[in-house]
Amino acid sequence: MSLARVSLEDKYDLSKKRVFLSGTQAMVRLLLMQKARDRAAGHDTAGYVSGYRGSPLGGVDHQMGAAAKYLEPENILFCPGVNEDLAATALWGTQQINLRGDGRYDGVFGLWYGKGPGVDRTGDVFRHANFAGTAPLGGVLAFMGDDHTCESSTTAHQSEFAMMDAMMPILSPAGVQEILDYGLYGYALSRYSGCWVGIKAIKDTIEVTATVDADPHALAITVPDDFDMPPGGLGIRNSEHALEQEARLHDFKRFAAAHFIAANRLDRTIMAGGRKPRIGIATLGKSYLDTRQALDELGIDEARAAGLGLRLYKIAAPWPLEPGGIKRFAAGLDLIIVVEEKRSLVESQIREQLYGLANAPAIVGKRDEKGAVLLPAKAALDPNMIAIAIGERALKFADDERLAQKLDTLKSALGRGSNVPVGVERIPYFCSGCPHNTSTKVPEGARAYAGIGCHYMVLWMDRATEGFTHMGGEGANWIGEAPFSSRPHVFQ
Repeated sequence: MSLARVSLEDKYDLSKKRVFLSGTQAMVRLLLMQKARDRAAGHDTAGYVSGYRGSPLGGVDHQMGAAAKYLEPENILFCPGVNEDLAATALWGTQQINLRGDGRYDGVFGLWYGKGPGVDRTGDVFRHANFAGTAPLGGVLAFMGDDHTCESSTTAHQSEFAMMDAMMPILSPAGVQEILDYGLYGYALSRYSGCWVGIKAIKDTIEVTATVDADPHALAITVPDDFDMPPGGLGIRNSEHALEQEARLHDFKRFAAAHFIAANRLDRTIMAGGRKPRIGIATLGKSYLDTRQALDELGIDEARAAGLGLRLYKIAAPWPLEPGGIKRFAAGLDLIIVVEEKRSLVESQIREQLYGLANAPAIVGKRDEKGAVLLPAKAALDPNMIAIAIGERALKFADDERLAQKLDTLKSALGRGSNVPVGVERIPYFCSGCPHNTSTKVPEGARAYAGIGCHYMVLWMDRATEGFTHMGGEGANWIGEAPFSSRPHVFQ
């Protein structure tokens, strides 16, 4: 049998249904797929992309620019922002084009991208734009790039709470395939609910490559017709008072989002747990991948999970958490283990939704049954840590010698690993020929502050440099320090 002919150009060729691409390249193909779906539905739409680069979305600018020959013929415009909040404001504008009869298209679907600090600085725009709403044939996705372990950042990020504060629904993909799938669902959700939709992006799910099913028309999306919409619908309107916008958001839009999530069964049971499930694991995004690895380490596949009474539930939308699916998942369980990165978002909603129900299961996650730390909110979760948490609890409900041996082996290996002495440590340094090799040297007796960028590495070197600020605030801390300092000058 002859091999199929493949090319790197296949990634943006919509006639190719199975392609190999990275997470940021999937963002480009997503736009082309959305345009193809709109065209098939008889809509003449355009697209607009704007944001500000930063790891793990540092390659978005490059990929969008390199794909111009595919995007521009489809009237999809890439315009990188001066900063993140101005980019979001421009995207807000794309949803207004048909309010006054000036639009040349039926609608414009938009894509914003920004790193965690950019999410923080864009909060005011997110709030205003989400209050205002999206166009019926527009929609906006906000890709939030989070760095959970400060690998290329000055703080650890978890942007879901910022999105939730602006009352923007959130989708959390677990890889390249779901960037495409959740992206298409996200545009439909944004149009249906009138909300901007956040997409969680971290290095483990977007700075990766995969072979994916990328047929733009394969995904069957249900647009519910049984939600009690208010007069005039949920889309963006002209001259609406802020309190009216707030009322529509609280009374209708957030519930319409949950209704859409339920109608499309975005949250799914992956392992049913056999005839008598006792323990449920609720997880999402990267944590879902870590949980699957943890189950593999314990030797638990679907058949073994059925024998142990272990049910696995994969959540697509951490906010708003769809209540019907959670209640079906929890039915008959004695215990729920919530596996999620950083602070508790899903666990607190599960507790709220199940509180007061008869025979509600116990819930552990960030804390165990006795209130001790189980899956910590700091840094990142480790599959081995997750495996131990699951294995110990599974053995309380099932006497399984094979599982006990796996758990003992895992604990023993972790114990040995923690006692390994640190060998030679090589810290990052400036590249050969970099001007920061000399320009960051501070005169004797002077002091300097660092900034955000490669030159941040001076903090680890012999440069008399201590302290830094957030991006864009470099040196402003000296404004407050100078009047009260005996030092007349600092370098930035």
